[in-house]
Amino acid sequence: MKNKPLITLLILILIINTLAIFFFLKPNITGNTILENNFSEETITTPIIKKEIIETGFVSRIKDGDTVIVNGENVRLLGMNTDERGYPCYKEAKTRLEELILNKEIQLESDGEDKDQYQRYLRYIILDKQNINLQLVQEGLAIAMFFPENQKYKTEILEAEKNARENKIGCKWKNLEDNNQPNNQEDNNFPIQEETQEPIDPDSNTIHVCNTQKYYGQEITVQGKVSGVFKSDTNTVFINFEKPYPNQCFTAVIFSSLLTNFPNYEAYNGKTLKITGKIEEYNGKPEIILKHKEQVEVVG
Repeated sequence: MKNKPLITLLILILIINTLAIFFFLKPNITGNTILENNFSEETITTPIIKKEIIETGFVSRIKDGDTVIVNGENVRLLGMNTDERGYPCYKEAKTRLEELILNKEIQLESDGEDKDQYQRYLRYIILDKQNINLQLVQEGLAIAMFFPENQKYKTEILEAEKNARENKIGCKWKNLEDNNQPNNQEDNNFPIQEETQEPIDPDSNTIHVCNTQKYYGQEITVQGKVSGVFKSDTNTVFINFEKPYPNQCFTAVIFSSLLTNFPNYEAYNGKTLKITGKIEEYNGKPEIILKHKEQVEVVG
C-alpha cells in the first residue's frame, strides 16, 4: 500500500503524544491529583496557567512541627515556621501536629515554588476543610513565615499570628517578653536589620551578617556574633547570628554529609565569626552553606 508508511508515521506520532501527556500529568507526590480547574487543550499545551494543584496523600511520619512525610516524600508546611529541636516549643508543636494529621489522609495545596533548596515539597495541608498550617499559628505554636511568591493564605496567617501574639496564646507567645516578639507583621517576611555600619572592614569589604539581604547570589565575606548552634534530626547544623532563633538575621548551614569537615562546630556558639561564601535565600532570610572549614574564621 502506498499509504502504509504514512499511516505508520501517524500511529507513531499518536503514541508519542499519548505518552507525553501521561508523563506531564504525573503528580510529584504520589496519590490522587485534583486540579482546581479542568484541563482544556490550551491548559495542556501551556502548563504555566495552572493556578493550583491539590494532592491527596497519607501522613506516615511527623519529623517536626513544620515538616512531615507524605507518601514517602518530605513535605514542608508553607506560611509558617516552628522551633527546631533544642528550642522551647519544638516538642509541643511536633506533638500537636501528630495529634492533628499523623496516620491520616490529607490534602496538600501548592502555592508558588514546588520545592525548597532541601528538595522538600512546599504545601499547605488541609484536613476536613481545616488549614493545618493556619491552625498551628492560631494556637501559638508557629510563627508566620513566607516565601515572596506565597500569597494564598498570607492575610489569614498574619492575622492569626497577630491575634496569638497580642493575646499571648500558645507556647510561642505566652512566656515571651514584649521586646523579644516581632515588632510588626513585616518582621516575618524580612530579616531583622541591625544598626551596624556597612561594611565592617572597608579594607576587606566584610559585611555585617544583618546587612546581607541585598547580596543574594554573590560571594562575599560576612561577620557577626553567633546566637545559637543546633543540629536537626537529619544532622544538619544551623548556626544562627545576632538574635536567637526564630529572630536571627542570618544563618550558616552545614549539611550532614559535610559535618566531618567541622568537628568543632559547637565551639562557634557565642563567638564572633567571619564567614566567606555565596549568599543564599531561605524562608526570606539570608544564609551561607558551609562546605570547608577554611570558610570560617573566629575573630572574637
